[in-house]
Amino acid sequence: MIALVHSLAHIELNAIDMVFDMIARFCQMDLPRTFWDEAVKVGLDEARHYEMISRRLEELGSFYGDLPAHGGLWDATIATRHDLLARLAIVPLVLEARGLDVSPSMMHQVRSAGDEATADIINKIYIDEITHVAFGIKWFEYICAAQDVNPHTKYRSLVKKYFRGPLKPPFNEMARTQAGLTADYYQFDMKPAGPDHA
Repeated sequence: MIALVHSLAHIELNAIDMVFDMIARFCQMDLPRTFWDEAVKVGLDEARHYEMISRRLEELGSFYGDLPAHGGLWDATIATRHDLLARLAIVPLVLEARGLDVSPSMMHQVRSAGDEATADIINKIYIDEITHVAFGIKWFEYICAAQDVNPHTKYRSLVKKYFRGPLKPPFNEMARTQAGLTADYYQFDMKPAGPDHA
């Protein structure tokens, strides 16, 4: 359980950095004030998630940093540092959407182990993650419309270019659809894009 909670703490800490990196890195873009306000709200949510998880980790007798952690999430941030559309495609619409897929089974697993406190935290994060994916799809489609590009085609090409490995089912279609991320975005052949694709 400590290893699971520690991995969640690592994800949430990275999520804070990823959101505020996006805000700082792309702040010169001409986007409505609402985008920035909503992005800050996402960042504050991630900070609250980290606080809940790190407190739970301490209750279990550990602390964040007590176990090794990988740099894969930050790798995605570096890979998309030059393109806001790529950042939105990979972070909320792949990584956070994947959180929607795995959270229900994770909650079941944790409850089966008798840890209701951790399961309740995961559920709170899950509910917020739906709004984070909704933020991603809303602004991904807004920017695509401003650039006069098809959002589904653009999403698929960006995922093929910047995401390592396939998008793995099973997908939580109910939660994804609730967030506005419909199946025509993520159910496609994941053969890598060629060098001429953007």
